[in-house]
Amino acid sequence: MSRIGRKPVEIKKGVSVEIQNGTIKVKGPKGELTQTYDTRINITVENGQVILTRNSDDKRVRALHGLYRALIQNMIIGVSEGYTKKLEIVGVGYRAEWKGRGLQLALGYSHPIFFIPPQDVKIEVPAPTNIVVSGIDKQLVGQVAAKIRSFRPPEPYKGKGIRYEGEQIIRKAGKTAGK
Repeated sequence: MSRIGRKPVEIKKGVSVEIQNGTIKVKGPKGELTQTYDTRINITVENGQVILTRNSDDKRVRALHGLYRALIQNMIIGVSEGYTKKLEIVGVGYRAEWKGRGLQLALGYSHPIFFIPPQDVKIEVPAPTNIVVSGIDKQLVGQVAAKIRSFRPPEPYKGKGIRYEGEQIIRKAGKTAGK
């Protein structure tokens, strides 16, 4: 039995979970999320907990058992607390600012980069070198943060670029002076 899938998911106060025809819907104070699931996994709500069981011991079903348990827990945390990813910009002249309905980044290229986030994700720029990505969908928040980071990933020699807050960049030694 899956060690992750066997644990029940606690439903937080103010969160409601509905299960219908292979779809699970989670509503909370921050919003609503839906997820389809494989019908070989049985999902029930009882005593303020979501319990997952599986019909067979097939390898694919065993993998889905833990997956759907983790997805449901992420949905419950998302609609009650939300998720945030913080990014730091390192480099002379590198900066970010919110313009209109998108994020404008100056990252040392000959042109500024303009990024319009999806509707479910909120981006804040508290300082020109800090970006905060937040939302209720953990996967979407992580994907948007990764997309912003991909515009100028940190380079290993000087460490310039966009990095996650607290991310350690492994630095390489540069060329040493000749004779």
